[in-house]
Amino acid sequence: MTTLELFYDLVFVFAMTRVSHLLVEHLTWAGAGQALIILLAVWWSWNYTTWATNELNPESDVVRLLLLWLMLASLLMSVAIPDAFGDRGLLFACAYVAIQVSRHLFLTFAAAGAGSPERERAGRILTWFVVAGVFWIAGGLAEGETRIALWLIAVMLDYGAPLVLFWVPGRPKLHGTTWQVETSHFAERFGLFIMIALGETIVATGATTADHDITTATLLALCVAFIGTAALWWLYFASIAEVAVHGLDELETRTTVARDVYTYGHVLIVAAIILSAVGDELIVAHPAEELSGAHLLAVVSGPVLYLVAQAVLHMRLSGRIRVSHVAGALACAAISLLAPVVPALAIGALLVAVLVVVAVVDRITPAP
Repeated sequence: MTTLELFYDLVFVFAMTRVSHLLVEHLTWAGAGQALIILLAVWWSWNYTTWATNELNPESDVVRLLLLWLMLASLLMSVAIPDAFGDRGLLFACAYVAIQVSRHLFLTFAAAGAGSPERERAGRILTWFVVAGVFWIAGGLAEGETRIALWLIAVMLDYGAPLVLFWVPGRPKLHGTTWQVETSHFAERFGLFIMIALGETIVATGATTADHDITTATLLALCVAFIGTAALWWLYFASIAEVAVHGLDELETRTTVARDVYTYGHVLIVAAIILSAVGDELIVAHPAEELSGAHLLAVVSGPVLYLVAQAVLHMRLSGRIRVSHVAGALACAAISLLAPVVPALAIGALLVAVLVVVAVVDRITPAP
């Protein structure tokens, strides 16, 4: 990993903060749906750049200039996030499309030679980005439900393209082996994005604590939130990260598995961390109050989704599910039943206790 890649990732610390704030400020089903669309777009822009830099030389001056341009466009996209479904929809859409299209214009016509497999596959991806981009920009020009509908179509096109291996009428069919994955670099890059999401959780928790009166309950809530974030870190880097690296090295179909585990699977991990950050903010802000409705769902759904996502990724890598993750997710869901009789701080502490127990079980039980 190069310093330029680390520098590029700094923009996404800001992006993750904007996504979590969008959800906190619109804690409804509609708000959650909007935050999900934004997260999927942000993730897709970062994900494709990571796939690209896996094959490019980041020490090259032209590649450095490309990454700096993508960083600027990502910053513009992040600035538009809070009002992406309002007055800044067109800015968000144009920045996102500029990231995807400009990167793959470079990969198609500058980085790859005429007639090469690299140009063929980059050109296929570029075609899909252009088609999806029409819906992104049209949605940016539209308003209300029309914008949402157009952006949902764009998301489905973006996320569906790898599943059909970027099929284009009249062109030969591509295969998973068309792309090559350098496992260690790939795992390191995606692991770093998890660190970005976890870092945003700590920043959000600390900022929320600083904005409120420092009481015993507030400090306890801060400690519980920190331990929960540490447990999420432990669960990922002592489990999924190690299994993924060793598992991919042994697979003949590692590019397809890498697509499933990293491109698709890791966005579930990131979404769970964002939900956990929102839950931590709510508990720190109201530690002695009872949770209900959207607040309760936000607090509980983060740990549940995190453990479910880990179980799914283990299944894809090894063909077996870690029972500890499934049991932990069920336990977290069951804790929500206590919400009417115990305060938010107690709910948070119980959820964190489950995460810690699962982490300990993972540590003493060999991964399949």
